Amino acid sequence: MKRILPLLILLLAAFGVYWFFFRSKGGGDHGPKQEPLKVKKHDKAFNDSVENILTAYFNLSTAFVEGDTARVKQSCTTLVQTAGAFKLEALKKDTVGIYESASGQMGDILANAQSLLSQTDITEMRKDFSMVNENLYPFLKTIKYEGKPLYWQSDANAFGEGKVASWLSNTIAVVNPYKGKVHPDFKDTQLNTGEIKDTIK
Repeated sequence: MKRILPLLILLLAAFGVYWFFFRSKGGGDHGPKQEPLKVKKHDKAFNDSVENILTAYFNLSTAFVEGDTARVKQSCTTLVQTAGAFKLEALKKDTVGIYESASGQMGDILANAQSLLSQTDITEMRKDFSMVNENLYPFLKTIKYEGKPLYWQSDANAFGEGKVASWLSNTIAVVNPYKGKVHPDFKDTQLNTGEIKDTIK
């Protein structure tokens, strides 16, 4: 009996060591792994709503190119209405986090567009437009935009030396809405200043 007891203790210790290493080195169930965010393919109604926002956006960008503040306000009003009516609920079928991210980005798009409407100076309007862009670009990435290719373009000196601003274009050609055709300092000499930084497709 005295010889069996140490043998039992040794066996129990060996089992304990085996169990500890088995559990700590990945054996057994450690629960579900975090899945990457995924977006399912959108239906036609959702994609049409995105296109309506982009149509309003490109009208706004063109108004800045023309330097037409009345048209800027009109186009921005349409953008606010279109974005405000956008139904994000369809994104709730996607991985957790997509809906929340897109909702936050859309809220910021609306807030900056509404701020733009309160401005009277075109430079201040362009600064708010810049912030609309900084939220619209990641929004399109978040929802996995499914339309025609878009180009993320940037001007390193949009508001002066080293003051970067970017915008979306539906053509490869650079037409800068921050400089436009009737800039107070440059007239139309910097209309095509900028470069493509990314393509969304």
